Amino acid sequence: MKKHVIMSGMRPTGRLHMGNMMGALTNWVKLQDDYDCYFVVVDWHALTTEYSSTEEIKENIRQMVIDWVSVGLDPEKCNIFVQSNVKQHAELHLLFSMITPLSWLERCPTYKEQLKQLENKEINTYGFLGYPVLMATDILIYKADRVPVGKDQQPHIELTREIARRFNYLYKPVFPEPEALYTEFMVLPGIDGRKMSKSYDNHIEISASPKTIMEKVRMMITDPAKIRKNDPGHPEICNVFAFYKVFDQKDNVAELKEICEKGLIGCVECKKKLASIIIDKMEPIHQKRHELEQNPSIIDNILDIGAKRARIVAERTLEEAREAMKI
Repeated sequence: MKKHVIMSGMRPTGRLHMGNMMGALTNWVKLQDDYDCYFVVVDWHALTTEYSSTEEIKENIRQMVIDWVSVGLDPEKCNIFVQSNVKQHAELHLLFSMITPLSWLERCPTYKEQLKQLENKEINTYGFLGYPVLMATDILIYKADRVPVGKDQQPHIELTREIARRFNYLYKPVFPEPEALYTEFMVLPGIDGRKMSKSYDNHIEISASPKTIMEKVRMMITDPAKIRKNDPGHPEICNVFAFYKVFDQKDNVAELKEICEKGLIGCVECKKKLASIIIDKMEPIHQKRHELEQNPSIIDNILDIGAKRARIVAERTLEEAREAMKI
């Protein structure tokens, strides 16, 4: 039976953090065993908001792929490449832009939200308005029929389905209508309790050294009602406990919950234990990272082979699209 095809990507706008790892990356590692996967560094998407500061994009691409492979993506099981190395994306994006009504893009809730969130940036651009069309291209050019997303990305998947439907109706059936693949993501908050984000500076990078991890854990906000060591704690509202639930074993988490509620452990000791657990969990990832950093040709080869494979599939799809449009 033919495997379902999955496409997913990340923008290279900075170093990945542990929230990215526990959210998307660990899920991708599982998916590569059961699906035909395309994992793409979407560097053109980075330009939609970072077009005025592009000097770090190339290095961000390399560091992102090092993180991907260190965490467990296997180029023998999945296809890893950079969007701009497959120029067919640009041509199909152009063709899709010709048939996509402006109203579809203007009503996109993510577009409106980001205009508000990034009001300090000049992003009232043609590229930013049209980025959902480029996203649809990334998905449809590989005829992906499953897209792993969070609930907030559902409008983009629906727009992709609408573009596929419109193309198939105007010309002839070429593209599948992809479905969102909702998976259980592990949510890791930032050290201040908010969503982990580089923009909040409350993140811990995947590449963070043991010393940095210890410093970041020491800064974590804890239960405000637990002032003294023997005060009973409320783990469910404590940031430190949220990290334990992701990084430690269930039995240990249950035991920690009990002794915290009984006031048998202080926050300083609890943080020290957590830092040790995270450092131990990250050690094999850091070892793999070090190996890849010492051998840059490994990443070069992964991306070169990935782009070559992707171009073959993308060109085949593009030929179908041209033939359907009679151009």
